[in-house]
Amino acid sequence: MWPQSPSLSTGEPRREVWALKAALVIQNWYRGYSARLKARQRYALTIFQSIEYADEQGQLQLSNFFSFMLENYTHVHEKDRELVTRLFSGSIQDKKDRQDYLGLIDVPDSYSGPRLQFPLTFTDIDLLIEAFKQQQILHAYYVLEVLFETKKVLQQMPNFTHTKTSPSKEITICGDLHGKLDDLFLIFYKNGLPSVSNPYVFNGDFVDRGKNSMEILMILFVSFLVYPNDLHLNRGNHEDFMMNMRYGFTKEILHKYKMKSVLMPPIPLDGDRVSEKKNKVGPTITAQGIRADGSASEQLTKHEWEQVVDILWSDPRGKRGCYPNTSRGGGCYFGPDITSKILNKYQLKMLVRSHECKPEGYEICHDGKVITVFSASNYYEEGSNRGAYIRMSSGTTPRFFQYQVTRATCLRPLYQRVNAIESSAIRMLKERMISRKTDLIRAFQLQDRNKSGKLSMGQWAFSMENVLGLNLPWRSLSSHLVTTDKDGNIDYMSTFQDLHIQKPVKEVQSSLIETVYRYRSDLQIIFNIIDSDHSGLISMEEFRSMWKLFKSHYSVHIDDSQFDELAERMDLNKDGSIDFNEFLKAFYVVHKFDKLSKSDTKLA
Repeated sequence: MWPQSPSLSTGEPRREVWALKAALVIQNWYRGYSARLKARQRYALTIFQSIEYADEQGQLQLSNFFSFMLENYTHVHEKDRELVTRLFSGSIQDKKDRQDYLGLIDVPDSYSGPRLQFPLTFTDIDLLIEAFKQQQILHAYYVLEVLFETKKVLQQMPNFTHTKTSPSKEITICGDLHGKLDDLFLIFYKNGLPSVSNPYVFNGDFVDRGKNSMEILMILFVSFLVYPNDLHLNRGNHEDFMMNMRYGFTKEILHKYKMKSVLMPPIPLDGDRVSEKKNKVGPTITAQGIRADGSASEQLTKHEWEQVVDILWSDPRGKRGCYPNTSRGGGCYFGPDITSKILNKYQLKMLVRSHECKPEGYEICHDGKVITVFSASNYYEEGSNRGAYIRMSSGTTPRFFQYQVTRATCLRPLYQRVNAIESSAIRMLKERMISRKTDLIRAFQLQDRNKSGKLSMGQWAFSMENVLGLNLPWRSLSSHLVTTDKDGNIDYMSTFQDLHIQKPVKEVQSSLIETVYRYRSDLQIIFNIIDSDHSGLISMEEFRSMWKLFKSHYSVHIDDSQFDELAERMDLNKDGSIDFNEFLKAFYVVHKFDKLSKSDTKLA
């Protein structure tokens, strides 16, 4: 007979078994906990992305408005025909060359920033990077020199760039940077500066959103001028002055140079093609990337313009075929069959593109034939996403390098990062909701036939999506947005319980306040463009005329008398002019809990 097993005869092994079981329980609990945190993070990113794309729909609607405005506004104000020039021409006119502009600018002896020496060398790249690390500003004289020199070189280059790699010479591909200079610094620190032996492709969207678009642009341009055959710049949809006016780049560098938009379809000013006679000199953005105003490259038919928009705005999806990009409002979605068809047609193996934020900094789809790379970490909020870049060479598998810029000495715990991201996303979503309060209440009341003030979860979610159109998981988000009773019914007015839009004039109806708040970015862009002397002031007559055109194009159902009353009250000194920037700043959302937090801080 075999001797009894020690594991059954002693207490010690039993404790080991229980310890193992306990460890498995803890492990399973932690996996579930981490999964729940990751799900919350995904929901937050979905909110950020849905609102971002909804804003881009608004941007494309705004571009259509300018065409509408040109057809109507100039009939009202024939004296302001220069509006066409302001919309369709750069700030640098013809008959002036490089020295005409550089001769107007002196670099004072007191200037302590970087001084570039032309022709540029590797030393200038290093000099510029070190200066920007010290938060120094490149003088306008050098900025213009870089722009003119970049224009000259790019005019001589083709729209399609061919580059060769080998097992011993990889190429690095970077995605969107969006003005996040620290990400570019980190890429160069980890991967090395551009050089003949270390070539780069930057896949567009260098600017907007971040605070250092100008610095990124100067580093990329100077690097390109030093290594024109080893640093390649593609254009993204944010290399466009219409986008820049909304998303920040114009505010950063408008006094230095101006760009041309492809978001505005060609207006047949001279026959079937757009006339560019007044805009032959001066750097702008074109379809190849950042390059000069070659008149031939800017003369687009409407069909050609639509093709450029498709190139810059489209996204891959799992569904077969090619169909409208309903999220962004421009470009298309293309499925794996379209990818295979295009790659086969042009004998290509892979498409590496950018344009979409990905949680891990990159994503592979369409059976490995499409890679999306996104290099701006913390794009929506600190901790919201990683950045990445790719290294690849002939005959090898692409290698992905991920990172996340942080100024903290150590990374915060995951739950703290998720809480911060989620809080920011919910805050943004609530501001979106309050801007449609009147419309949402009307939708809720249509569902509430008994006038109980309550809706089922399904009715509430349907109303939210029907009005806001954000394609969000409303049921999952409801615990952050509304109060639910024990039967699972929603008090739909609790949707707005902790915030409101501040009214600059109490007597004005809420629907008008919500409309102005919702379109405040569009209105600011419009008014800035018609403000010919850049005074920040427009006449009451212009103010009313623009509002009527805006209301007509955007199908806003607000009585003119309401807007007139608001305009009259905002003319504080009664001189017949309105400071439109101050006017728009008067509309902002007040969060109830922000007030409480400030009160708590004061009491503490």
